[in-house]
Amino acid sequence: MHDIIVYALPLFALLMGVEFVYGLVRGRNNYALGDTLNSLGQGLLSQVVAVCTQLIQVGLYAMIFPHVALWPKAALWEQWTGVLLAVVLYDFCDYWLHRVSHESALFWAAHVVHHQSQHFNLSTALRQESFYGVTGWMFFLPLAVVGVPPGQFAIAGLVVLLYQFWIHTEHVGSLGVLDRIFSTPSNHRVHHAVNERYIDRNYGAILVVWDRLFGSFEPESERCVYGTREPLASWDPLSAVGRTYRQLFAKACRTRGWGDKLRVLFKSPSWVPPPAAAFVPREVPRYDPPASRSCRLVAVLLFALATLATAACLWRADDLGAAFTGMAAAGVVATLWAMGAVLEGRLPAWAAALGGGAASGMVVLLLARAA
Repeated sequence: MHDIIVYALPLFALLMGVEFVYGLVRGRNNYALGDTLNSLGQGLLSQVVAVCTQLIQVGLYAMIFPHVALWPKAALWEQWTGVLLAVVLYDFCDYWLHRVSHESALFWAAHVVHHQSQHFNLSTALRQESFYGVTGWMFFLPLAVVGVPPGQFAIAGLVVLLYQFWIHTEHVGSLGVLDRIFSTPSNHRVHHAVNERYIDRNYGAILVVWDRLFGSFEPESERCVYGTREPLASWDPLSAVGRTYRQLFAKACRTRGWGDKLRVLFKSPSWVPPPAAAFVPREVPRYDPPASRSCRLVAVLLFALATLATAACLWRADDLGAAFTGMAAAGVVATLWAMGAVLEGRLPAWAAALGGGAASGMVVLLLARAA
C-alpha cells in the first residue's frame, strides 16, 4: 500500500501545479510558499509515522479479525459489490471517527493538524495528521465484525483517503444535486471554515448523506474563513503536531476536580468548567513571516530532499526493521524541522541547508545499508 502513495506523489504535484497556474490566470491565487511547504511537510511526516505504526493502524485490525469476524470467508468480499460495500462501510465508520475528532478534545488534538492551514487548496488535502489512525483505529472494528478481510479493509481506506484530495479546492463551485449526496468542494469548504454557522459540520469523506442523516450538514452560504480558532502561527512541524496536546493537558492540570479534568479531555475542545465566556469569531491575519530569497530556496530544497527520503522510506517499508525505520523517520523529521526553522528565521540559510541536508543524507545511507 505504501507503494501506491509513492506512485501518487507525481500526480498530486501535477494537479497542485494546475490549480496554482489556474489561480494565477484567474487572479485568485491562494497558495503561499510557507503554508504550502508546511502542509506538504505534514503529509510527509504522517507517512513516516504510518510506516512506524503499521502494527497499530492495520496490524491490530488483522490480529483481531479472526476472533470477531462473523462471516470471515464470505464470497461477497471477492466480488465488485463487496469491494463497493467495504468502501461504503469504511466511509460510514470514518464519519463517526471524524465527528468524534471534532467533538472530543483528546481526538481533536490528533486531528487539528489537518485544519491548521489558513489557506484552502489541494496542498491542504495532503496536510495529513500523524496520529489520527493511531487514535482512531478502533472505530473501524465493525468492518472486522461483518467480515471485511484485512486486505479489503486497507484498500477501502486508501480509496476513501484518495477521494478526499480533489475536494480541497476553492476553484470548483456548487455541483448541484451532487452536493446533496457526495462530499464536494463546496461541502468541504464549509467543514474547514471557522465561521460560527460552519463549525463542526460536513464530516463525510465520500458521502455527505451521513451528515444529512445525523444532523451535521450545512450548505455553503457565506464566504469561508479557514484555519483554527487559535491559529498555529508557526512552520514548525513538531509544534503543529504537539501543541494542542500540550495545551490540552495544561488545561486539565489547571482544572479543579477529577471529574472536570476528565471532561476537559473528552468533551468539546472549547469546553471549560462553567461559567465560561462565549467565543467571538474574528478574522485573524494569515501567518506568513518574511523570508529572504535564499531562505525560501533552501526551504524548497529541504522539502525536495525530505520528499525523496520519504518516498525511499515508503518504497522500502516492508523490508526495513524497526531500528532502521525509526532512524529514517527521525532523519525526515529533522529535515522538515530545518525547513520550518529557516522559513521562520530561526536558522540561517547555510545552517538549515547543512543540517537538513545531513539528515536527509543519513536517511539515504540507512536505506542503502539496509538493502
